[in-house]
Amino acid sequence: MATNLTLLILALLGALCFRPWRLMAAGTRLTPILATLTFVPWMWAMPSLHKMPLQLQGSGACLVLLMLGWPLAVPVLCLVGLMAALISPMSWETALDLTVWLGLVPATLALLLGAAVRRWIGLHLFVYVLGRAFLGTALCMFAAGLLAQYTGHSMPGIDNDLSLVAHWLVAWGDAFLTGLFTAIMVAYKPDWLATWSDQLYLRR
Repeated sequence: MATNLTLLILALLGALCFRPWRLMAAGTRLTPILATLTFVPWMWAMPSLHKMPLQLQGSGACLVLLMLGWPLAVPVLCLVGLMAALISPMSWETALDLTVWLGLVPATLALLLGAAVRRWIGLHLFVYVLGRAFLGTALCMFAAGLLAQYTGHSMPGIDNDLSLVAHWLVAWGDAFLTGLFTAIMVAYKPDWLATWSDQLYLRR
């Protein structure tokens, strides 16, 4: 628990250094924030609300990162963890664990991957949707799951022998949803994506 708390505090302090409230000035981030706080807590709380043999949880963290940007995504994901604890019988320790390994770590990995994609692959519509939103989400979620496992945060109800396959399957489920919603927002609501720019990706 001390490790999780330390990671959460470091992430919050790092995000606050970038003054995330400035991203709220234009008002375009309000709808993505409200959507995140409406749907994602239920995704995180679902295994605690229903006793399933395999407690596989969706994350949504990479999509939140694409919509809000890292400085704003960090405090919002912390609120998601708090709300998940309030609407379900999970313990506060479990909520902290989910916040770090299902939220903050994948979002941070997605930030780093996005910077690498822009640096070495370039700015293009299909690179953004397929590279960052789809394949990037799969890689980041899988890497976050492996990091969680190797630091002692294994999936409940799953043997260590099967956890590698479980992390891989969950990663692709998140990747499909993130890629789908990102493609829709690029087409119809690009202002909901803090990491998207028509001028950069469409060369306008």
